[in-house]
Amino acid sequence: MTGLRLWRGLLEHGLALALVAVALAPIARAADTPVRHPILDPAYGVGLYEFYQERYFSSLTELMVSQHFGRVSHHADEAEVLRGGLLLSYGLHKEASAIFERLIEKNASPAIRNRAWFYLAKIRYQRGMLAESEDAIHRIQGPLPEELEEELVLLHGNLLMARGDYARAAVVLQQIDPKSDPGRYVRFNLGVALIKSGATAKGGEILDEIGVTPASTEELRSLRDKANLALGFAALQNQDAETARQYLERVRLDGMLANKALLAYGWAADELQKPKEALVPWMELAKRDASDAAVLEAKLAIPYAMAQLGANGQSLENYGKAIASFEQEGASLDEAIAAIRSGRFLDELVARNPGQQMGWFWNIEHLPSLPHAAYLAQVMARHGFQEAFKNYRDLLFLAQNLRDWKESLGILDEMLDNKRKAFAERLPQAQAGDRKTDIAALLARRENLSQELQDAQAKPDVLAFADARERGLEARIDRARDILARTPASPEADEAADRLRRVAGALQWQLSQEFASRVWDAKKSMRQLGEALDGARAQEDEVGRAQVEEPRHFDDFAARIAALRQRIDATAPHVDELAALQRVAIEDMAVAELDEQKERLRMYANQARFAVAQIYDRSSNPQEGTHAPAQ
Repeated sequence: MTGLRLWRGLLEHGLALALVAVALAPIARAADTPVRHPILDPAYGVGLYEFYQERYFSSLTELMVSQHFGRVSHHADEAEVLRGGLLLSYGLHKEASAIFERLIEKNASPAIRNRAWFYLAKIRYQRGMLAESEDAIHRIQGPLPEELEEELVLLHGNLLMARGDYARAAVVLQQIDPKSDPGRYVRFNLGVALIKSGATAKGGEILDEIGVTPASTEELRSLRDKANLALGFAALQNQDAETARQYLERVRLDGMLANKALLAYGWAADELQKPKEALVPWMELAKRDASDAAVLEAKLAIPYAMAQLGANGQSLENYGKAIASFEQEGASLDEAIAAIRSGRFLDELVARNPGQQMGWFWNIEHLPSLPHAAYLAQVMARHGFQEAFKNYRDLLFLAQNLRDWKESLGILDEMLDNKRKAFAERLPQAQAGDRKTDIAALLARRENLSQELQDAQAKPDVLAFADARERGLEARIDRARDILARTPASPEADEAADRLRRVAGALQWQLSQEFASRVWDAKKSMRQLGEALDGARAQEDEVGRAQVEEPRHFDDFAARIAALRQRIDATAPHVDELAALQRVAIEDMAVAELDEQKERLRMYANQARFAVAQIYDRSSNPQEGTHAPAQ
């Protein structure tokens, strides 16, 4: 399982769910049914989005900023779980372990606690932290899910074998079902552990079983080849060449282990005193890429077999070709070393393997376009180189990130300057006029209106709530009364007075009917007016405070920007220095590996020259008999 699948598996198996002891989790799995859960905090959703976009550094920084400002309160523990996993991906095991241990002990069920310790053990093992990994295994109490139980057995067995305790490893590895696909890997490790612990026959039986088992995937076919090759070499060491050939014949000619199998098959034929048969696999092997050590050894073995057959002329010719090939390969190695020392190797390796962000989940996929890159492929395949290069790339990312942040601080400086200027331009406008006096007058008027409303309601004064039309009607009625009062009595005047009385009564009745609702509307308007005036007063107070506090806020922001710039200026040289040191360490690692290959080539060339000397010696002194050439 890759690092990314491993950590996603941690979430999928519901660790986050159990750590918060609730029925909600961003990603969980109960049996085989996916459980969906809404994201309640948008800030947590942003962190998850960045994570699934494989922008792990952005995910980590988003989470930490959101946690600092309290923006993930609904997903506090889930965010901690994700943060812990991301810290693990950068190798910060102590910090991540502290997070997991705190959350696990806080409220996780035993089943989920066991699952968490399993993943911690696995990640620590992959980082080479064997003692810490074994400590995590010992904290697992109780059964794990079936699919994890098999992985746990394999992990524990690998840990014991890494410590050299093959006997205990064999006992542990026997617990797993041999018929499952993971069981085949366990059985292979069990066979190796038994052989190394002294139980050679039993271990050989297990490897032999794997070596003849049908395989449906390339991964399992490679495992089968590995088992057969291990059996072949073991038989050769026991001087059982015929059995070794039977095992080696099972190895595929187009597999990753074909070169070693061809070489070993030739030596098995030589052990059986059949040099002609030995030539067949060796000559096939000699046609392959000379960057493989097995191919180089085959070029040395071919003339040796020809000498065994008495074909001294052909043997000398092939020894000459082998020596020339070794010298050519040595020159190629020198060119590769020069490319490494010039810096081209790492520069092109970084350029040809771009990635948005750093982290453990990133891997080398493309070789640099340099001469003799095949030699470098063998170097880069090593775990130590992979980890060292990831660290170098992380340092480059951090250095670039610091440069970007410093540039962003310059933008923040400009923004702050613009805000200062805008504040300075608007301040006189805010200070112009006595707005506080206006608001105070409005508040006093509101109080008067409130008193009038209370008086009108207490009387009750229905006319107090009349609108303009109704007041106009009331005024016309009053004028009509005045006219009628000055008019001499007559039947027409009495009739007009009666009509006026009815109109005035209708108006009074209408005002009385609507009095309650109008009082309610008036009170509502008074409340709204009060709220508006209170808001205006609060805003006025805020403006007053802003006139005093905003300059201080600007100064605080300027101080924070200056402090961050100072931290970046102090950190960037340190990161650059570490990157330079890591670059040298990687180059030294690669050069040391290539130097070993050069030394091997020199050894092969010396053996070839010595064998040539022996052939010439035998030719000039035939009475001394035949001497086996150096191997």
